[in-house]
Amino acid sequence: MPKRIQILIIGHNTNGCTEEHSKIAYQTGSEVAKAGHVLVTGGLGGVMEAASHGARDSNGLTVGIIPQADASMANKYCDIVIPTGMGLTRDFLTALSADGIIIIGGGSGTLSEICAAYMHKKPMVSIRKMGGVNEQFIDNYLDHRKNIKIIGVDNPTQAVEKILELITS
Repeated sequence: MPKRIQILIIGHNTNGCTEEHSKIAYQTGSEVAKAGHVLVTGGLGGVMEAASHGARDSNGLTVGIIPQADASMANKYCDIVIPTGMGLTRDFLTALSADGIIIIGGGSGTLSEICAAYMHKKPMVSIRKMGGVNEQFIDNYLDHRKNIKIIGVDNPTQAVEKILELITS
């Protein structure tokens, strides 16, 4: 049996996550699950919880890689919890565990994951009009290295289709 594709969804934590972010994250998580892939998140609230909820409701497998050492800190939709005890350093684990990343808004923690993924040339897509620190990088590179372009998409279905295209090409 071949390895299942692991897709990381990142974005606003509980603080900054709007109803629209939650709706889009839920739909995106659901699309990941319907496509038969593994959803990876940072395992906490906001976009991470909504995406995990969507994937779970669509019978998908969810993995939460949390910064705390206590697994009970993960959101209730994580099937597998990896309690790192590493604090925000866990952003590198989330980014490197993924075959591709979908961005839904976000703040500095999201930017940390984007930077880790960028340095390791992980494919990334960002859903447009979600706000956050990543907006300025949609359809562009983070810096002069031009490691990988962050591709903009307009909805959850396009996000999953595009990330799978980038991963498999």
